[in-house]
Amino acid sequence: MSDTTTTSTKQGSVEMDDVLRYELLESNGPKGAPTGDPVLSVRNLKVSFNTEAGRVDAVRGVNFDLWGGRTLGIVGESGSGKSVTALSLIGLLDDNAHVTGSIKLGNEELIGKTDEEMSQLRGTKISMIFQDPLSALTPMFSIGDQLAEALLTHNPHMSRSDVRKRCIELLSIVGITDPENRLDSFPHEFSGGMRQRVVIAIAIANNPDIIIADEPTTALDVTIQAQILDVLKVAQKETGAAVVLITHDLGVVAGTADDIMVMYAGRGVERASVDTLFAEPRHPYTMGLLGAVPKPHLQAEHRLVPIKG
Repeated sequence: MSDTTTTSTKQGSVEMDDVLRYELLESNGPKGAPTGDPVLSVRNLKVSFNTEAGRVDAVRGVNFDLWGGRTLGIVGESGSGKSVTALSLIGLLDDNAHVTGSIKLGNEELIGKTDEEMSQLRGTKISMIFQDPLSALTPMFSIGDQLAEALLTHNPHMSRSDVRKRCIELLSIVGITDPENRLDSFPHEFSGGMRQRVVIAIAIANNPDIIIADEPTTALDVTIQAQILDVLKVAQKETGAAVVLITHDLGVVAGTADDIMVMYAGRGVERASVDTLFAEPRHPYTMGLLGAVPKPHLQAEHRLVPIKG
């Protein structure tokens, strides 16, 4: 007998799995309900690691879908399984990771593919924006060389002039001024925000179907954060991709995501449209996260509500 059942409520179709109830289709989000087939479906995803201290279950039965042109925000505290979930989608987990369940890109099952097979999908079907752009970029190569590598890896027959033209176009899309001359610059010559723009340009170079952004604004100040989130929206519009935005900051997803999944202890404990989750949170942990958001307009004794446990 399956451990997953489906029932109906006045708000739509609701799926019940072992410890989680969430709405599959939510009609009140910024873009309405998703339409058509999802570009990626995740079912009962479990990830564990064998360590010297024993087995660690990092992700414990996660389910979600991604649709083109929509953004799914995955939020939760450090250690909740957000980044492990993201890395499992693109096949970048350590060798000691044990992954079960199903990750389907269209009709193609990704779990069980070799690293060589996944490398054919990275950059073309699924791209990732890492949280530390300085580590993501190679300091010994120019920005132009690194953009060109992203293009030529999957398009080896592109002419030199076409590659340069596309590189200039990519830098323009992400808002870097004087892109033609900036191709010869090196990562250390760019600010943190500019480097993150370059990482986004590399991620969208081959028009992927899915863009995974893992804490893309963590190391940036608030003003630059807003700019990078705007660039991410432009990148999504340019490619039509589904975006997975990993963050611990509810303020980030509030203005960026269409749908939100809240993770706690390796599980997705609530999923809804962004409007519904902020207006009518159902899970106690979600309520705790919202209560912990700083509220400067309230009196000091009511500003923060700590999460117990």
